[in-house]
Amino acid sequence: MSSTDLAPAHHAAPSAGGPLLAVEGLSVEVATSRGPVRLVEDVSFAIGAGEVLGLVGESGCGKSVTAMSILRLLPEPPTRIAAGHIRFERDDLARLGRSRLRALRGGRIGMIFQEPMTSLNPTYSIGWQLSEALRLHTDLRGAALRTRLPALLRQVGIGAAERRLAQFPHELSGGLRQRVMIAMAIACAPRLLIADEPTTALDVTVQLQVLELLARLRRETGMAMLLITHDLGVIAGYADRVAVMYAGRVVETGATAALFAAPRHPYTQALLAARPKLHGPRGQLAAIPGTVPPPHARPPGCPFAARCPRGDRQCTEVMPPLAGEPAHHVACWHPLA
Repeated sequence: MSSTDLAPAHHAAPSAGGPLLAVEGLSVEVATSRGPVRLVEDVSFAIGAGEVLGLVGESGCGKSVTAMSILRLLPEPPTRIAAGHIRFERDDLARLGRSRLRALRGGRIGMIFQEPMTSLNPTYSIGWQLSEALRLHTDLRGAALRTRLPALLRQVGIGAAERRLAQFPHELSGGLRQRVMIAMAIACAPRLLIADEPTTALDVTVQLQVLELLARLRRETGMAMLLITHDLGVIAGYADRVAVMYAGRVVETGATAALFAAPRHPYTQALLAARPKLHGPRGQLAAIPGTVPPPHARPPGCPFAARCPRGDRQCTEVMPPLAGEPAHHVACWHPLA
């Protein structure tokens, strides 16, 4: 699916009560020869049970670093969580011990990585890799395990399941490998699924199939989802709420339909204006002038200030807080009306 003129979809509201996942003031830094460099800074968002939150932004804005930090998958060192909390159910993942983290990964939280060919081990069969999570997180063994494996493949739309279990990753198409990754991620019925660019490198028809599969699994299982993408069309079609990232920070959050209809941050407005359009006058695509500042050279104020038509001295000197109405937050000193 491409970033075309898609009307934001309407989804069921998240369940009442506290959030399933609450990321609060998360800052992640990496040690370099120049000293520590912040990769993401003061990132906050929440996901309710059964809700889909879309995390969107340009390549290099910190989406994947944020996702990997939730499960503490970045190497420590050279990276470290410098500040903040990652609260999931009763645990603060930022401070959880390694053994408890391993029990949680693939169990209560599943993750789909960007590249299925590099995420799957080429030396093991699909069946062996799919059974690994079940062996680690459940009591299934023997005949019960052998029955569960083809059922998982059928659940994600893979036919001839018994034959596929004996195959190796290089024998499958990109779309089938991605479905295998989804089967591995949902094998233990997670409460939260993190999908990091789940349609990368897939052709358009397969992208749609994978996205529709994730939407169906969400409806059937009630799991929440963090959907990470640079594609605004995907967000419009599948996310209940959206968080927009720029240069390592969340600059706007809100319900998808409301944010698409009336963005408040100039960067969000510029992203939406830059989408290819199926209808209307043809011509050159709208572009955002300038470039994204690299992590080691981000300004003290708003990182978008140098590219923003509304920027002033205050914007370049002081970072605005993420604030506003309860359902729509924006980090901007001069937000759009």
